[in-house]
Amino acid sequence: MTDQVYEKLGAFYLGREYDLPQDRLKEDLVLYDSKDLTTHAVCVGMTGSGKTGLCLSLLEEAAIDDIPVIAIDPKGDLGNLLLNFPDLKPADFRPWIEESEAVRKGKTPDEFASGTADLWKKGLADWQQDGARIARLRDAVDMAIYTPGSNAGLPISVLKSFDAPSEVILNNSDALRDRIMSAVSGLLALLKINADPINSREHILLSNILSNAWKAKRNLSIASLIQEIQAPPFDKIGFLNLDMFYPAKDRMQLSLQLNNLLASPGFESWMQGEALNIERLLMTKQGKPRISILSIAHLSESERMFFVTVLLNEVLAWVRSQSGTSSLRAILYMDEVYGYFPPTANPPSKTPMLTLLKQARAYGLGVVLSTQNPVDLDYKGLSNTGTWFIGRLQTERDKARVLDGLESASGTAGSQFHRQEMEAILSDLGSRVFLLHNVHEDAPVVFQTRWALSYLRGPLTRNQIKTLMDPRKQAIAESTPAPAETTLDTTAEPDLSQPPLIPVEIKQRIFTAATIAPTTSRLVYRPGLIGLAKLRYADAKSKVDLWQDVAMLLTVTGSVPESIWEAATFIPPGNLDYDAAPDSQAIFAEVDSLLTQTKQYRSWEKELKTYLYQERPLNLWFSADPKLYSDPEENEAAFRARLKQLMREERDLQLEKLRAKYSSKFDTIKNRIRTAEERVAREEAQYSDKKLSTFLSIGTTIFGAIMGRKVASATNVRKASTAARSVGRAAKEHGDIGRAKEALEIQHQKYAELEDEFQQEIDELEEPIRPEDLEIEAYPVRPRKSDLMVNEVAFAWLPWSVDTTGISQPLYRLEEE
Repeated sequence: MTDQVYEKLGAFYLGREYDLPQDRLKEDLVLYDSKDLTTHAVCVGMTGSGKTGLCLSLLEEAAIDDIPVIAIDPKGDLGNLLLNFPDLKPADFRPWIEESEAVRKGKTPDEFASGTADLWKKGLADWQQDGARIARLRDAVDMAIYTPGSNAGLPISVLKSFDAPSEVILNNSDALRDRIMSAVSGLLALLKINADPINSREHILLSNILSNAWKAKRNLSIASLIQEIQAPPFDKIGFLNLDMFYPAKDRMQLSLQLNNLLASPGFESWMQGEALNIERLLMTKQGKPRISILSIAHLSESERMFFVTVLLNEVLAWVRSQSGTSSLRAILYMDEVYGYFPPTANPPSKTPMLTLLKQARAYGLGVVLSTQNPVDLDYKGLSNTGTWFIGRLQTERDKARVLDGLESASGTAGSQFHRQEMEAILSDLGSRVFLLHNVHEDAPVVFQTRWALSYLRGPLTRNQIKTLMDPRKQAIAESTPAPAETTLDTTAEPDLSQPPLIPVEIKQRIFTAATIAPTTSRLVYRPGLIGLAKLRYADAKSKVDLWQDVAMLLTVTGSVPESIWEAATFIPPGNLDYDAAPDSQAIFAEVDSLLTQTKQYRSWEKELKTYLYQERPLNLWFSADPKLYSDPEENEAAFRARLKQLMREERDLQLEKLRAKYSSKFDTIKNRIRTAEERVAREEAQYSDKKLSTFLSIGTTIFGAIMGRKVASATNVRKASTAARSVGRAAKEHGDIGRAKEALEIQHQKYAELEDEFQQEIDELEEPIRPEDLEIEAYPVRPRKSDLMVNEVAFAWLPWSVDTTGISQPLYRLEEE
């Protein structure tokens, strides 16, 4: 196999240049600078244009370059990224071929699989690739397919997305308004309510509820949202009384709609799986980059809109929490953006998408959008998009719309746009041949896409996604211990229909049920303890000085444990959601007498203070090279990713310096080569003229002698002597050519040596940066004991569901921080 000249630092190998007039493939590689993707990209092309292959190749290159990707997949094509087989054996392809296609071609499935394997080997070889590069792709990233609202792939819960956003968003009024507006629009779209943010009372009510909770840094579950629709924590909206603006009877109808959706069969899958977390979608706990595919082909139109809106909001929140960078940090890719970013309508997904296109570039997020429907794109919104990949288009209207978009992008970038030339190119594009228009380059280029490393078998079915993800789900299940909160209720004593008497001196908290108990279960309140405290962490080395609210919760089943706070669990303070009174249909578990003794609470307060001082350090991370401490809210994976990004930025900076350093050297030698080539051409021309002159002179002398003209002998001698000197001068001219060519060859040699020197320095920079291999160490910061304040230790009633077999599960939110 030839040398892999396309493996360049920060370069995506997309294909080779294509000569449209000659209809042939050229040798020049198309290497796309990954940094250019920070100004986003759009890919358009009709079915059969090769658009999917190009976009998957782009994502493959990102993976090989350690760039994480979140990919939204409305059609099911992106799961093909997991179909990569380094050994390229027929048996690898066999489970994924279309057997009906084998029948149509008169082959057995095994024969068709063998032919497919051979096809992929040849296709890769034609583009200087092989199984080793596929293995590199597989080793570089973690890949997974998530299926919101389904258990086919990895389940993911999006109904926790009403948690209060970060401080960055809370302190930015525009960002907070956009987050609230799109979150409410997405939820109402799920309810199939077409709500205008200005005129819809449903939209205005829900927006006020979210705003009230989030400004108080309080998380909202769907269950608590239903309750607050019925009884909002405010009595006015604008200048109008709440009941005048939105009567209680009508609010009840809205809450019932949301409740019916929540209780509908099959909707429980939206509640299952890991919580939607952008950081976890982008990297593993060890900091290894991921390609997370969010497959939504199985969802209804309203469910897709809801999910995409929620996801884009979460991506936007993540972006705003990152530091600025000019290097590519991550990619958000959406395959077939039709309906989510239209030119005139304003679906819930459009606002966060538009904001990402405007703001994400400053934080290193590249947004890549793909569609086969060019007329359905908001080209005004895409005016700042730096890269356009344009394939074969179906109609003249499609071409006109794309040309309008290109012209707008060129105008924004301040570059010239030749519409007629572009139109002619677009008319001649064939399968897998694309026009690449990049505002960061001097001119557009036509190229043919390289062979994809992944097997492009077409959209995956839910069963095929399940086949791919079942081993992973099994591994997760085996590595995850059974939740301690799920218990078998073996208490022989009956539960109480009325709560036991708790002394009035003891503060009581009734936790809100965040989820609905199944109809086959009963609602039981169990006793517990809630401890709230405020801690201050101050450390000169890490430059940390912050206050942190802490909540600890203990569920008491039976007797109170001896070391209560060791048995308790830390929970996010934003999850503390209380009811004014218990549910009228609930029953109560018995209470240990210690929980009713007032003096015990004073003792538990002291124990909580001691426990938090000893056991609640602020866990930071430290890197010696480069010397850096993690931020207080930064976990190990995020810190490793930040280190990698800093190293990538430094690498990009060194690369730019290296290019600048060698640019003048290359220009100097190029000028010398040009001068030497001109000298060779000049010497060759002079030799040619002299040779012709000498030939004519000698010929004339010989001709005169032959014809026997009566010429003086002295004249003939002079002519012969002149002809002889001409021969000598011609020989000298020929020698000058040799010397000129030698000088030219020396310059070419110097150029080759300079290229080798440049490549050697590039190779030293090209060492892969693996976040999981970076050396970091834990750096705990203890709270200041003098500033540690216990605000509350209270008795808690905690809602549980208990089914007929005695299996019980908590209904309150209990995610650890």
